[in-house]
Amino acid sequence: MREVIVIASGKGGVGKTVFTANMGAILAQKGFSVVLIDMNIGLRSLDICLGMENRIVYDISDVTSGTCRLKQALIKDRRFDKLYLMSAPQNKSKDNISPEQIEELCEELKESFDYIIIDAPTGLDKGFILAATPADRAVIITVPEHAAIRDADMLDQVLEGMGISNKSVVVNKIMPELYGKSLIPEPLEISESLRASISGLIQYDLNIHVSANIGVPIVLAKGSYIEKNFSNIVERIIS
Repeated sequence: MREVIVIASGKGGVGKTVFTANMGAILAQKGFSVVLIDMNIGLRSLDICLGMENRIVYDISDVTSGTCRLKQALIKDRRFDKLYLMSAPQNKSKDNISPEQIEELCEELKESFDYIIIDAPTGLDKGFILAATPADRAVIITVPEHAAIRDADMLDQVLEGMGISNKSVVVNKIMPELYGKSLIPEPLEISESLRASISGLIQYDLNIHVSANIGVPIVLAKGSYIEKNFSNIVERIIS
């Protein structure tokens, strides 16, 4: 089954875009054909996480406006046979793109790709609705902070209202050394606060931030505990 998956977060800075890049890389390594769509219009960064910022010519708004053909806006990641990026515009308004256009675009992409993964903008405004409209399922990224968990719960409710009931939660930047000290919410508490199932926990690791900064998905470190964890999380999400 070909699917559109939206990666979303209620709070900024939780690692949503980094997760999107690594999920795409994991799926491509598993042999699936994948296109990553950056819907952070005006604040794009998925191209940086993938090290492809110097290769952007056309973006999603060029496709929806008819300025270019769909294939012209798809940038192939040279490290993978089946991973592509469609970038967000940096200096254009999201008001020029409609939910219907995104739905039509995703339906066309489903003819060629197993997974279309949309990196949604943070929050619950029009940009998020635009990104989530074509989704078959959603992944909510949060961190062990009370404010982030409350925002994730609100996001979950909005997704449910949009008819997206297939949802998973990934808790990023886990710090096990703080558990048992009543300093941060623990996984069980987070699970009880959210209605969506938790598909995985990602430990805080500076290597993840460094890899994103240099444009290399951390999951390329084959055999590392991070790569194995990401692979297991992605497997649970798509199963």
